[in-house]
Amino acid sequence: MEKEEEKNLVKEPYSEYGRYTYADYLNWEIDHMVELIKGEVFRQAAAAPRRIHQEISIKITYQLFGILKGQKCKVFSAPFDVRLPVKSKKHKDINTVVQPDICVVCDPEKLDELGCVGAPDLIMEILSPSNNKKELQNKYEVYEESGVKEYWIIHPYEKTLLVYTLVEKKYIPSRLFTLGDFVPSKCIKGFVLDLDELFEGLNEI
Repeated sequence: MEKEEEKNLVKEPYSEYGRYTYADYLNWEIDHMVELIKGEVFRQAAAAPRRIHQEISIKITYQLFGILKGQKCKVFSAPFDVRLPVKSKKHKDINTVVQPDICVVCDPEKLDELGCVGAPDLIMEILSPSNNKKELQNKYEVYEESGVKEYWIIHPYEKTLLVYTLVEKKYIPSRLFTLGDFVPSKCIKGFVLDLDELFEGLNEI
């Protein structure tokens, strides 16, 4: 009976068996994206991201790629696993695995074949109608606790951007940026986001 329950646990991570780890995550047979935040599973929308989401992601990733070319910092876009360990890098001890829409990692030692283990320098999330408020709150907490230097939240439908900057281990929010603003990164030298250009033409179709 116990073996049967363990078998079901691996195949169906949405049952009420408690908290999960990265070791569990690696064994799940699933055909859609999930994230693990402090041991709790958050299932992403089964459908592909909306067109506007994709356009914004591509624009930013392309800009960052050009700026970072030849540097040690690397930009990655989802799906890309970021493991945020608290005390240990062992799979069984990691209970948070997220897939940020965009992230920049400047420490090569944090990169391996499975993705990133440790806090990226910059993380960007592009909001969509399917975003879960609890998920966003939990992400804010783990990004802050893990030492992500900047956390950018982009709202494509409201055409706004909010930046959280880590100061003495606590996030300090920016004002709400919108059309007409140029937003520089404090941790990625040379990266400035032009919001007019970013949001241009998104609602024309």
